[in-house]
Amino acid sequence: MIVFKSPFFYKAYRKGWQRRMVLGGWDLSGVQHSPHDSKGEKQMGSKDYMVITNNPLVLDKLKETHHIIYRDISYEEILREVRDRIHEGHRLLSHPLSGSVKPNETPYKSIMISEGKGEVDEGSVKLIENAIQACRKFIFKSDLYEESVYDDFQLIDWTLLESGLASADVW
Repeated sequence: MIVFKSPFFYKAYRKGWQRRMVLGGWDLSGVQHSPHDSKGEKQMGSKDYMVITNNPLVLDKLKETHHIIYRDISYEEILREVRDRIHEGHRLLSHPLSGSVKPNETPYKSIMISEGKGEVDEGSVKLIENAIQACRKFIFKSDLYEESVYDDFQLIDWTLLESGLASADVW
């Protein structure tokens, strides 16, 4: 259960949660997953990706089990760090603008990219470049909130990342 420390997010989160409950979801608790696909090839797991983040909550939760690159930098600078790594041959594994919180509203962002390098992936390049452009369209206002709201922003970013981690570890 997610418990926000400020009333800022409670109503929006509660409404979104109820909508997901009505639309239905997947219960994977009884499903067994193999680390190999039907052809015997290894599937993606925690050793196949890294997380680039400026969120201290993500660092605290994953530093012992995952490859985390933590930087104490802005949202846009995280996007640029990811872009630079994509140009080195890493692939984007989570959307850089995931969630409904706009880039100007939150200071925190965590993005999954491939651990290994290969050919530069044009789709990843387009996504990250478009995300950087979108980020520049907004006026930064996340420095106007109370301290408890920052804890909530960390929690939202962690929750978005956590669902991506679960998917990556399953597949």
